[in-house]
Amino acid sequence: MRRSLISAFTVAAIAVAMPAMAQTVAQSGKTQAVLQISDNDPQKWNLALNNARNVQMDLGDAAVELEIVGYGPGISMLKGDSPVATRVAAALKSGVKVVACENTMKAQQFVYADMLPNIGCVPAGVVELINKQREGYAYIRP
Repeated sequence: MRRSLISAFTVAAIAVAMPAMAQTVAQSGKTQAVLQISDNDPQKWNLALNNARNVQMDLGDAAVELEIVGYGPGISMLKGDSPVATRVAAALKSGVKVVACENTMKAQQFVYADMLPNIGCVPAGVVELINKQREGYAYIRP
């Protein structure tokens, strides 16, 4: 009884989620994912960058829209002198959108000139994550 109840719940949850996901993919024609990185840790950033590259390799660059949102302590890895600067630049070149949280930049007294060229900025990293999930993006936290 319990197993069939769990199975029924799982089927119902999938049935509710699928139309929204299908609508998002149908509108853009692409698989969409947003990656959160809020750790000031090159290993975490490399993991997120590996995740993005693997998605692009598996699904094809043209078939995906990927965004990495850096905020909190993790924003330091978006500075021009960060240990992952070269990898972030390569991700940008491959079509991954990388954005920095302006709230964090202000709090840490960073200016745009401190940051890697070609990254974007959003007013609030957490709000960007919320908005992307509302738009149907898959949420990934490496």
